Amino acid sequence: MKIHHLTLCVALALGAAGLQAKTFKWTSASDIASWDVHSQNNALQNGIHAAVYESLVYYNSRTFKVDPVLATSWQQVSPTQLRLTLRTGVKFHDGSAFTADDAVFSIQRAMAKTSNFAVFTQGIARVAKVDDKTIDIHTAGPNPVLLNQLTELRMMSKAWAEKNKSTEPKDIKVQEENFAHRNANGTGPFMLKEWQPDQKLVLVKHPGWWGKAEGNVTEIVYTPVKAVATRMAALLSGEVDFVLDPSPQDLPRLRSAPTLKVLDGVENRTIFFGMDQFREELPGSNIKGKNPLKDLRVRKALYQAIDIETIARVTLRGLGQPTGALVAPQVTGWSKEVHKRYPYDVAAAQKLLAEAGYKDGFEVDFACPNNRYINDEQICQAVTAMWAKIGVKAKLRTLPLTTYFPMIQRYEASIYMLGWGVPTFDALYSLQSLTRSVGAGGDGNYNVGRYSNPQMDALVERTKKETDLKLRTELLTKALALQNEDVAHIPLHNQVIPWAMKKNIDVVHRADNRLDWRLIKVN
Repeated sequence: MKIHHLTLCVALALGAAGLQAKTFKWTSASDIASWDVHSQNNALQNGIHAAVYESLVYYNSRTFKVDPVLATSWQQVSPTQLRLTLRTGVKFHDGSAFTADDAVFSIQRAMAKTSNFAVFTQGIARVAKVDDKTIDIHTAGPNPVLLNQLTELRMMSKAWAEKNKSTEPKDIKVQEENFAHRNANGTGPFMLKEWQPDQKLVLVKHPGWWGKAEGNVTEIVYTPVKAVATRMAALLSGEVDFVLDPSPQDLPRLRSAPTLKVLDGVENRTIFFGMDQFREELPGSNIKGKNPLKDLRVRKALYQAIDIETIARVTLRGLGQPTGALVAPQVTGWSKEVHKRYPYDVAAAQKLLAEAGYKDGFEVDFACPNNRYINDEQICQAVTAMWAKIGVKAKLRTLPLTTYFPMIQRYEASIYMLGWGVPTFDALYSLQSLTRSVGAGGDGNYNVGRYSNPQMDALVERTKKETDLKLRTELLTKALALQNEDVAHIPLHNQVIPWAMKKNIDVVHRADNRLDWRLIKVN
């Protein structure tokens, strides 16, 4: 990144702040994959991007109601037309003004073929500039969650993207990079100073930011550290201020340390397994000419062979709430009925396999991340042993986040782990991404097992346009129940997230497991 202008701005800001300059040093297991804000949709990356790139609206960290950000107000002109008034006096980090042209461009860019954010543009037919400070979003039909979707659509400079040949998002399925992959130019409270992938990320305060922060941080230093023991040692020694993902086994020691504190909260994220239900034959399997995972009895057998209570107690040490639903309780559409799991029953699982013609089991590829979710690799190791008891020989391979997600999106895993948060707090976000047949406009964008059921597709399409909120909720619940009946995925648990930090750090815990950079205080 060319940082001459940036360096001058930072020097002036720190000079004015004098001794009040505060650095916030934090760590977690993963790094981000790109600085292109429409390239890869994953929660850690989206949360970090939000420090630099702002959206038109964003969730309030304390109430989780939608707050104005780059849009100051909005009006539903008609059931299919939302008018947004944009904030005046906003500057990008390169000094250029934020206008309606940038807002229109950014939303259209999020709708591009290479974007991973089409699920957030679901229902948008077109975006139009009314004047320099007003835009209209026209939808194909009424969309009751459009504002929620806009919380994840961050704004880019049209001129900057055009100048740097980054008008299209970087395609995460290929190696080629665009300028926006390693460089950033947002309107947010922090600017990108340095990014060494898998090593170090440095953000510095934007002196020209339009807003007023409650926090006092002037520099953010992020160091991804895969080894949990190393992360814990860094916190205990004072080398870092904050750990996003402390190890469950270390929590008692952290809670009792006089210089540290732990904040707990239930995350709006469900961990589950997906299965390839598309290929006629699974690569690397000893079963030739057919795909066992296409058989409902096999999928149900895999489900019932998992002792989720033991995983929650032993592997997660209480940091997971077992569930049979694809979404967490905070999400519209969830019900106690869809939350019920199929019972853990090894004998029933063996019987189902035998009925399906696999009494001796089979071999299958099994892929998991090793630095994304709480004890993800250990969970998959435990499940591998459980499946072995029914004769299923899962050949486990684990990968870091940055290579794992592109791999599964290339449909290269037979069974895979995924965790899905719900930024809209509405089950349509999960159902459209995970259970809708793969198609355009975000349909099935993370349905990497390629499950397909016309009844599910019809429910998802109805829900996209239904304005009767009671009926809409019933449709969502019905779709979640259908996912359970089909065992389209195997739900495991909802994550419980502890954050560990020094006692002099003040943060607000969010259900989406992301920090609000505007609120952090170093006392």
